[in-house]
Amino acid sequence: MKVYNWETNQLVRAFSRRLGISRRAISFAGTKDKRALTVQLFSFAAPPQAVLNSNLKDVYILDYYRSNERVDIGKLYGNRFEIVIRGIPHPRERIKRIVEDFLEEMERLGGFPNFFGVQRFGAIRPITHIVGKKIIEGRMEEAIFIYLTKVFAHEPQVDRRAREFLEESSDLKEALKLFPRHLTFERAMIQHLISNPGDYLGALKVLPENLFKLFTHAYQSYLFNRIVSARIKEGLPLVEAVVGDIVIPLKEGIPHRERRVEVTEQNLSTVNRRIKEGKAFVTALLPGSEPLFASGMMGEIERRVLEEEGVDLSLFNLPEFPRFRVRSLRRELHSIPMDLSFELPPEEEGTLRTSFHLFRGTYATSFLRELMKAPILNY
Repeated sequence: MKVYNWETNQLVRAFSRRLGISRRAISFAGTKDKRALTVQLFSFAAPPQAVLNSNLKDVYILDYYRSNERVDIGKLYGNRFEIVIRGIPHPRERIKRIVEDFLEEMERLGGFPNFFGVQRFGAIRPITHIVGKKIIEGRMEEAIFIYLTKVFAHEPQVDRRAREFLEESSDLKEALKLFPRHLTFERAMIQHLISNPGDYLGALKVLPENLFKLFTHAYQSYLFNRIVSARIKEGLPLVEAVVGDIVIPLKEGIPHRERRVEVTEQNLSTVNRRIKEGKAFVTALLPGSEPLFASGMMGEIERRVLEEEGVDLSLFNLPEFPRFRVRSLRRELHSIPMDLSFELPPEEEGTLRTSFHLFRGTYATSFLRELMKAPILNY
């Protein structure tokens, strides 16, 4: 399916309404950016002809087939990207030198830091991880009102006005009149609270499951980013193991996060040889309900970050939402863009094209951050 200018959860909701089926009858392998032309697989528990005739704006079904197995989050090898960067304020020769320097740096470092990208937290409204933290702490009312009322400068004025009114007045009925139709999930939560005063847990349950998970996983991702940043500040390498690190190998061409190897004095040289060959990765903790800490210096960093955040790992069990327990994982510290290419179109000044593919769960925006060194909203 080729899609333009759709946030994935909104697209699922639109299909659900158009087809008259539950949102749970629709699944996909990953959430895609709204500000992009994307192609991805979807699964529908619905008659194929009904899906083909859905006629949603800017949605094009390129091919379809029947399957006994549905597509789900994470069930993909990776993502391929084709990106055009425009408005670069440099002449062609300067852009060419920047790209050459960048490629040399990538070669020297062995890749780029595998941070979760800005869209994980919200580019326009970076609150997803804050809401997630409140949910994990069991502070549901705070989570809801941060989501509903927190205002940011780059939001449309009509959105800001509605959020400000609700924050100042706490009048849900009047606020509902102000919240525009495109704020679908906010309106659903407000409607639930009007019908069920004080039921903040229920208000969260009106959200699609994958959106709810996005909140809790965003806080997990925020902690991972802090841990990686702390390792960099400590001067520890990302593409070389030290004693106490935990590494994961490649399996069938992708990082195998369930197979963890602790680095010791005895296996250090072997592990680093595998990393240099691109067959293994040093990892950092993606915190959840299990204590999968490294030892040595990395373990100290991981424990220090969680202590600074006041994190109790047991809270990731989410007793109010046991189906959505957040598990601990180990995630690669660096990523390698594969089949990377650059092109300077002769007909377009200040323009650079790049294409590459990344392992699943790796963010192209993190790659662009290292290349562009520009403000967040530029990429």
